[in-house]
Amino acid sequence: MKYVIVHAGGMADHPRPELEGRTPLHASSTPHLDRLAQIGELGQLVTPVDGVRHGSGLIGAAILGFDPRKFYQGPGPLEAASLGVSVTEHDVVYRCTMVTLRPEGGKGGDIKELGPHVIMDDATAGLIETEDARELIEAINEALGSETIQFYPGAGHRHLMVWVDGKARAVCNDPQTILGQSIADALPTGDGADILRKLMDAAHLILRDHPVNEERIAAGKKPANCVWLWGEGRAVMWPSVAEKYDIVGTVVATSDVYRGVGMNAGLEAVDPDRLVGGDLRTKATVALEELAKKDFVYVHAELTDEVIHGTDIKAKVQGIEEFDRNLVGPLVDGLAKHGPYRFLIICDQEEDPRSPAFYTFGEGGITGLETVGRRFTEADALASNMPARDATKFVNKFFSKN
Repeated sequence: MKYVIVHAGGMADHPRPELEGRTPLHASSTPHLDRLAQIGELGQLVTPVDGVRHGSGLIGAAILGFDPRKFYQGPGPLEAASLGVSVTEHDVVYRCTMVTLRPEGGKGGDIKELGPHVIMDDATAGLIETEDARELIEAINEALGSETIQFYPGAGHRHLMVWVDGKARAVCNDPQTILGQSIADALPTGDGADILRKLMDAAHLILRDHPVNEERIAAGKKPANCVWLWGEGRAVMWPSVAEKYDIVGTVVATSDVYRGVGMNAGLEAVDPDRLVGGDLRTKATVALEELAKKDFVYVHAELTDEVIHGTDIKAKVQGIEEFDRNLVGPLVDGLAKHGPYRFLIICDQEEDPRSPAFYTFGEGGITGLETVGRRFTEADALASNMPARDATKFVNKFFSKN
């Protein structure tokens, strides 16, 4: 038996007036997902998130059986695992996101210090390229790095800061939640916040006149004139899913967070060089190559940053259709050649883990009753009248030998 989990990150949504009251999934043509929903169980998954910091990777941890209340400490430590950054349980790892700030009615270079007069203009620094961002992070680390503070380059606008023996009780916020707004109420607060604010202020002074940003402005691009510290947490040891269920598995993901989720769970991680560009067909091909050698593959895929953070809802529909056509279709076709297999497809609103995710679960090649006309949509999952399942316990059903 082969086991496959496909996690469609962030593709669930609310009904949209632009789509005549339908969700993007409902408005999309998804024959492969619909087929799986017709032959499998369709329902909702809830994740226990009371008292848990929300952030990327939380749903992934729950899917693999880890209660976020115990094991999820924020996306920072997961990205550190993916990037091979060595941390101890006493260190605090922060997401260090490149952002574009602007003063009210002025240019970015006029900002003297971070405060109520500063607006979050872009939470990705114009989707900054990795090469530019790496040079900027290295400049920050050279100036601000020490025995206790270190900055590590990641990809695009996403990077890391490690505070050795740091304080983990500061309250930090996702920069995406304050787009177009003053940063005043979103700056770090609580124990250790003074140090974090000083680091952000100092980083702004380093970045605002950096040659890379001067070149970006001249080219009509947004400057990465500050770093935003958030997504903090300490590293926590997870028990191995591979050992618990006696399987050998791999995570196929371009996201550092989800690579970290898989690695923390005892799975191997596909070399990023095999997934260059994040092409969906490439992910399907690599997943099938891994299944030829392994028992289990966890595939994470999400829409591009341009679609997730953009306002073009039709682009989301197009992205969902490409997900169905280029990932799910080839994967299901290839799985049939491997013999019996069990599948679990999960779709969530990643920015809001409190909203139920929905899923379809079943076994390929099993004949029986089919729910004709059923689709892989939020509405059909709700209409199935299945009791909502605890996401952290579903893995036991998924790997059950029965």
